[in-house]
Amino acid sequence: MGPDKNLTETEVVNEIYPFWTYSYLILLFPVFLATDYLRYKPVLILQAASFIVTYAMLMKAQGVPAMQLLEFFFGLATASEVAYYSYIYSVVDPSQYQTVTGICRSVTLLGSAIGSLTGQILVSVAHVPVFYLCVITLASSCTAFVAPLFLPLPSKSLFFHQREDSAQDEASLEPMNSSQLHGTFVDSEAKMQPSPNEITATMDRKSSSGLLDVLKMLWTDFLQCYSSSTLLTWSVWWALSTCGYLQVLNYGQSLWEKILSSSDHQIYNGYVETISTLLGAFAAFVVSFIKVSWAVWGELALFIFSVVIAVSVYLMVTIRNIWVCYASYVLFRATYMLLITIATYQIAANLTMKRYALVFGVNTFIALLLQTLLTVIVVDSVGLGLDIFPQFLIYACYFTGVAMVFFIAWLYKLVKRRRSREQADSGRNSAP
Repeated sequence: MGPDKNLTETEVVNEIYPFWTYSYLILLFPVFLATDYLRYKPVLILQAASFIVTYAMLMKAQGVPAMQLLEFFFGLATASEVAYYSYIYSVVDPSQYQTVTGICRSVTLLGSAIGSLTGQILVSVAHVPVFYLCVITLASSCTAFVAPLFLPLPSKSLFFHQREDSAQDEASLEPMNSSQLHGTFVDSEAKMQPSPNEITATMDRKSSSGLLDVLKMLWTDFLQCYSSSTLLTWSVWWALSTCGYLQVLNYGQSLWEKILSSSDHQIYNGYVETISTLLGAFAAFVVSFIKVSWAVWGELALFIFSVVIAVSVYLMVTIRNIWVCYASYVLFRATYMLLITIATYQIAANLTMKRYALVFGVNTFIALLLQTLLTVIVVDSVGLGLDIFPQFLIYACYFTGVAMVFFIAWLYKLVKRRRSREQADSGRNSAP
């Protein structure tokens, strides 16, 4: 919207930004399958190349169609993020999953915080034009492009190449006795023991690696995973809240610009992003030490924190003071990161690694599908094409609706628990 591109707010918010949402949704599932089929590394290279194209276009391209194409490449880059995490799990021992997950999340949040802080200091203190922030980001992307070229190609695959993988596994397991095998795998499988039907299905899967077989396997695992009420509860919150979170994240800067124009005032968006990221990382770290029976209090916690998120978004749009906006945004992101960490743990605790990737992929896909519907109806010029203030009011109402869903779920669970207790008490009283 500045002099470099000279685009209007309507063009940016209602015509350009939605293309990222659409591209991300359309590309997520094909990239998910391609990642497994190509064994991760080629998609990592594709992701790095997509970032280079994105920021090169941001520097040089002009006009709405060019910016829409830019958003497509950015959608390809973000959809390819699944390759990064999948690759890590494919090259480390299962006993190291928790460690590498923590390291990867910390590095990602740290990089985001450093980028926000550096950008704000360069603009506010050194008075560097925003254009040169794009130059720095492009240089960083080019450097990142080199790294995947030197990574080894993993030998494992979650869904495709089952025949080759099973042959390699059999060869690698020959020297081990049965007790060693039990000690290696019992922890990862303890939460969800395979049934005889699942064992038969697994043996059938190893006989073929075609796309149709993979899709059948995905569907079978999908039904098995979401039959768990606990996993389903946290997955529903994941999808619903991530949808709203991405919308607020995408259009938050536009809201701040409308409240306090960067062309007329000194803004501190970079500091706010830094603080919210670090506070979110701290919240994610602290939750690992909290001992709570989430099976009992999960729905109530989701209701309470969803209310906090809804109030935060509501304050942004109603008070219309930039400092209230900043504070509400920090609270919004920290609360979301706290809950998404809990959700991640609750889901992963009940799944094997293969199902872990599937469930997280499905949850993200549903979130993007909901976000696409929200974008088409509320944001896109083909829909209502609302101004930024009505948009955020709708997002506040959306999170209020999410809170009500889990309030009802908590009440239902409470009533069900009391009825079970009463039936148990009546059974004891009627006993001779």
